Amino acid sequence: MTIGLGHYLAVGAILFTLGILGIFLNRKNIIVILMSIELILLAVNINLVAFSTFIGDIVGQVYALLVLTVAAAEAAIGLAVLVVYFRNRGSIAVEDVNLMKG
Repeated sequence: MTIGLGHYLAVGAILFTLGILGIFLNRKNIIVILMSIELILLAVNINLVAFSTFIGDIVGQVYALLVLTVAAAEAAIGLAVLVVYFRNRGSIAVEDVNLMKG
């Protein structure tokens, strides 16, 4: 039995669903929300690489590299903002972050 395109798409769909559920079911912890966004981006990358390999073109893999770069930047900047916010306020709860609205 070989692993085909459908298997990769199923894994991507499962990861995407877990990411969406993580965002909507857990609205208390910002770290979990950031990890859920990373899961969504990972699911997109799996689909891009799977379709790229299936078609025989490298464009999807190049886009996957670009998405990985954006995901790394998002994680680094998001965690840096959270560390600064935690040092100033002492908490990173979503309810406390909503107080920053002007």
